[in-house]
Amino acid sequence: MTTIALPARGRFVRHSGYLTTRAVRALIRQPWYLGVTLVQPIVWLLLFGQLFKSIVDIPGFSTGGTYLEFITPGVIVMTSLFSSGWAGTVYIEDMNRGVMDRLLASPVSRGAMMVATLVYQAITTIIQSLAVFAIAYACGARFDGSASGIVVTLIAVSLLTVIFAALSNAVALLVRQQEALIGISQFLSLPLPFLSSAIMNTKLSPAWVRHVANYNPVDWVVVISRQALSGSPELGLVGPRFAALAGLALVMAWVATRAFGTYQKSV
Repeated sequence: MTTIALPARGRFVRHSGYLTTRAVRALIRQPWYLGVTLVQPIVWLLLFGQLFKSIVDIPGFSTGGTYLEFITPGVIVMTSLFSSGWAGTVYIEDMNRGVMDRLLASPVSRGAMMVATLVYQAITTIIQSLAVFAIAYACGARFDGSASGIVVTLIAVSLLTVIFAALSNAVALLVRQQEALIGISQFLSLPLPFLSSAIMNTKLSPAWVRHVANYNPVDWVVVISRQALSGSPELGLVGPRFAALAGLALVMAWVATRAFGTYQKSV
């Protein structure tokens, strides 16, 4: 019998599908994980939404809605940021169990290994984001952008997830230690929301914060989401930020995939 080898592209797609299915099955077996990751967003929505609801009355802040509506995109982005920052822990667990070495010794595509992890993280983010939207609606938030605004938000936040999940994976492959990964993740993820318009309108922030926000991917997603949910987005604000997110996501995925080679040389 003659064996017909699949083209490289076919192997890549097949391997990506297998590994993504493996990750999703693990999520299905542990649905409590999603519940745990939603505790913090619920606190942010319910506590911040009520505690700072009068902040929209400050001159220069008003965005034409309630603070709950203002902060909802910020909460979605922060949820994505903190969850994707832990993506590399899966790689470290695979290293500790010897799974990573077996995968790297097999014909599995390195790109497929990375893509599967990133797709899994994006799926998790979409579920989390829909849950946050549902909670916000239950609390009284309303958005003129409706379904189309939600879809645009999900696409933008998925790109942000790819960026930081790829970074987390790359760090995991380089440091190979859970403690180091957590420290680096927290160092990056904690300040970024406060250097954006996720919680506070940057019109009221110091000039240097507004400047940093222009180069902050977290702020890019928040701006895209708010514009999309407003029902009348300004393409000049949305288009360039979408392009920057997509470009950065591709670069980070490539960098993270290259990190497999560094890991193999060090073991």
